[in-house]
Amino acid sequence: MFKLLRYLSIFLITAYLLFACNASAPTKIKLPPLTVAFASFVGEHSGIIAQEKGFFKAQGVDVELIYKRYTQLEQANFSAGKYDGMIFTLGSFIILSGTNPDIQGVIVIDESTGADVVVAQSQIKTIADLKGKKLGANLGGFSEVFVTEMLKTANLTSDDVSLVKLEASEIPKRLKNNAIQAGHTWEPHLSEARKSGGHILFTSKQTPGLISDMIVFRGQTIRDRPEDIRAFVRGWLQATTYWKANVQEGNAIISKALKIPINTISLEGVNLTDLGENQKFFQSNNPHSIYKTAKIYADFFIRSGNVTRIPELKSLFNSSFLNPPS
Repeated sequence: MFKLLRYLSIFLITAYLLFACNASAPTKIKLPPLTVAFASFVGEHSGIIAQEKGFFKAQGVDVELIYKRYTQLEQANFSAGKYDGMIFTLGSFIILSGTNPDIQGVIVIDESTGADVVVAQSQIKTIADLKGKKLGANLGGFSEVFVTEMLKTANLTSDDVSLVKLEASEIPKRLKNNAIQAGHTWEPHLSEARKSGGHILFTSKQTPGLISDMIVFRGQTIRDRPEDIRAFVRGWLQATTYWKANVQEGNAIISKALKIPINTISLEGVNLTDLGENQKFFQSNNPHSIYKTAKIYADFFIRSGNVTRIPELKSLFNSSFLNPPS
C-alpha cells in the first residue's frame, strides 16, 4: 500500500510538472489566412503568382485571394469587415476614405501607362465627336476623373456628354447594343469590345501618373497583424519581380487560375511597380508622390459633391510595410 501511494505521488508530481511546463510555454495561435479581394485588371494579378508559386507561404503568411468581377458591392463588404485587404484604384480608395477613414494604403502595385482606355464605336473618330453622346464610366471613382481628363483635351466637360454609370466589364455589351457610344474599360474587356468593331479613342498613356492601384488594409488588421501584412507585401513584390522576368509563365499561371484566355493577358501599358518605385511614391517631396496624386482626386471629389469630407491624406498611407522588420 505504501509503495502504491509512493508511485501515485510520483505520478501526480510528474503530471503536475509537465502541465506547468506546458502551461508556461507560449502557445502560438494559428491565425486565419489574410483575406484580400481583387478584380479583373491585369495589374492586380501578381498575387495569383505569389499564391501559386508559394511566395506568400515562404514569407510566413497564409493568404486567401478572393476574385470578384464586380467591385462596387465588394467595397462595401470590405468596409463591413468581410475582407482584411482589397485592391483599389487610388481614386476609389480616396472616395471610400470619406466614409471609412480607418483604412490605409500600404503598397502601390501598378501604374496604368496605356492599359486604361476609352473604346468607342466606329463612327466616333475623335473625342470631339463625343459631344451629345453617351459615355460609359464607373462614376464616383477614378474612372470619372479619367474620362473628365480626356474630355478636357477636346475642350469638353462632362456636361457636354451623357455619362452612364457602368463597370468596365459591361462596356463591350453596351457598346454593341448602342446603349453607349464610348466607354472606359481595360483588358480582357477591351478585346471583347474590339471584336464588335470598337476602337481605342484615348488611353492612360496620355494621363501619366493619374491611374494607379494600391493594396489597402483595414485599420484593425494593420493593428492586429502587422507582421503578416509585412510578409504579404514581401511575397507580392517577389511575385512582381518573378512575373516581369518570366512573362509567359506568369501569364499562363493567371490564365489557368482565372479561366480566361491567355491571349487576353498582357502587361502592355501596365507598369508593375517594384520596391524602389514604391519608396519614391511615398516620399512627399517627390513630384510624382502618391500624396500629390491623391490630392488631385480629393479636390475633384469634393468639387463634384461625391464626398463631403476626406481625412488628412497623410493618415491614409502607411509606408512602414515596405521596410524590413526593425
